[in-house]
Parts: sequence; C-alpha cells; structure tokens
Amino acid sequence: MKIAWGITGSGDKMIETINVMKALKEAYPELGVEVFLSKAGATVAKYYRIEEELRDSFDKVWREVDANTPFLAARLQLGEFMFMMIAPATSNTVAKLAVGVADTLLTNAALQAVKGYVPLYIMPVDYREGEIITTLPNGRKLRLRVRKEDAENAAKLDAMEGIHTFESPDMIPAILEEHLKKEDGLD
Repeated sequence: MKIAWGITGSGDKMIETINVMKALKEAYPELGVEVFLSKAGATVAKYYRIEEELRDSFDKVWREVDANTPFLAARLQLGEFMFMMIAPATSNTVAKLAVGVADTLLTNAALQAVKGYVPLYIMPVDYREGEIITTLPNGRKLRLRVRKEDAENAAKLDAMEGIHTFESPDMIPAILEEHLKKEDGLD
C-alpha cells in the first residue's frame, strides 16, 4: 500500500503535515509514502531546512522537472497508489485545479488521477476566509489574510467529483484509515 504525497510552495502547515506523515509511517510500517515536490515546494523545503528530513523519513522524494516529469500521472492511473494527497496546497495550485489547469507536476497528476478514478485529497492553506497565523522557519509568527476568492476556489474543489478537501493535517490519519478499511474489505 502506497500513497503519493504532493507538496506545493506553502510553508503554512508544512511542519505539522510532515509530523503527521512521519507518525503514520511509524504506525503503519508497511505504508509506502512517495513525496513529490513541486518546483516551489522544493524551494520551500530548502527554506524550511526539511529536505533531509523528507529524504530520511519517506520512501522516495521526487522533484518536479516539468508537468510530466517524474511521470506521476501514469503511475497514479496504473493503480500504483491508493490515493494522491496534496498537502499543503497553495492558493495557486488550488486555483489552477479549480479551473482545470494542468501545467505543473502536481496539477497535471491531480487532474489525471481524478480522470483515472484515483481519490484525490487536497489541503488548501486558504481553506476558510479570514485571518490565519503561520510560523516562519525562524519561529516568528506571521499574520495573513485568506481572501474570499481563495476560499471559494477551495470550496469549488470540494464540490468536484473525485476531489476531497480537508482543512488540517490532523485529518490525514482518518483519510488513510478509510482507505485501509476499503483495502481490507471492511467498508
């Protein structure tokens, strides 16, 4: 059992998401997790100094070269992964998916996954309109506004067939457990 985990260029909820994913790997040693970094995701991973942690904690870490390299879309459609998750997902990625733009590794793979009936889970950092506080790599807090338009794009995704959005990293274990039950025929 394997999942494809995409990381975009958002630092918000990045550390929390990594911690949840590491805990899942520990709880389910048979779980394979391949990490796919968008170009911006690779930049943020470097900025947050988590590149080595990702390499040490997960089965494979891939970096985007272009919209088809590495060839994640085909691997998803061939059933190599139980599901694809993009967490955290920037407002840019969410907006592209909301209108069907597939010009990056993660947007292309996500839309191809949905076409191939592979469940897609997305954690938009701009999930709900209002104000959020995020933590920078140096520990400083940063206050940000989530625009109405960005929250609306997240809601558009959730209304689309085959796409499921969620708000926080602590929801990831329930997503995995749901799929494990299906694999075991308990659902």
